Amino acid sequence: MNSYTMAVYTLARREVVRFLRQRNRVFGALAQPILFWLIFGAGLSASFRAGAGDRIGYTEYFFPGVVAMILLFTAIFATISIIDDRNSGFLQGVLVSPVPTSAIVLGKVVGTTVLAVGQALLVCILAPLAGMSVGVGGILASIPIMVLLAVALAGLGMLIAWRMDSTQGFHAIMTSVLMPMWLLSGAFFPAEGTPGWLAWIIALNPMTYGVAALRHALYPDATMSSLPSATMCVLATVAFAAATLTGSFRVAAERTSNGLP
Repeated sequence: MNSYTMAVYTLARREVVRFLRQRNRVFGALAQPILFWLIFGAGLSASFRAGAGDRIGYTEYFFPGVVAMILLFTAIFATISIIDDRNSGFLQGVLVSPVPTSAIVLGKVVGTTVLAVGQALLVCILAPLAGMSVGVGGILASIPIMVLLAVALAGLGMLIAWRMDSTQGFHAIMTSVLMPMWLLSGAFFPAEGTPGWLAWIIALNPMTYGVAALRHALYPDATMSSLPSATMCVLATVAFAAATLTGSFRVAAERTSNGLP
């Protein structure tokens, strides 16, 4: 194992160990999405109307959105720690090591992805106990999509957090950008039937295609006429992950080359 790989592995392992030692983070990352699913699923099931030809109830419809929410929350809570690492001096210590900044970013992203996918899989495995029609094949097919979406969201979190020096600023971005990205991804309601301007926002939102890809994977036999094709969803999610990961590499390198940790 060369020094680059060792650096990525060490930082990723640190992220996982730190997360598991903070039980409040484990609880918070899982509890809120599950509560959203239970409360909104029960409250909106009677009024939900799927698109023409769609045969799926609201609890089933909302479930891929909950999985995406778990991936998003894990990415937020994990990448915000880069600000704490900077303020505590840990990041400065890592940056003076001989490994490139891309290894530092990649280690953070890999650790975040492992945590996010692990938590999402836990919820998927428990879903049949709640009466969900999620099969083993659907769960296995969704794993690559979860990995791609987790990498994309972790890269986006790194892209934002690396530029910031305060957690308060990150929370402001989360409230005004990241949560609306989830709400307007088709996770909460379908794009079909929305006003034209809102439908355009949903179509341009890169997270829309990750959520749609999860729907295709988890419910391969369901009829959901309003979704983009599975191929388009996967390609868009790959592009989303590549763009955010590349952007986070560049931001980290630029900030460091300018003498900023």
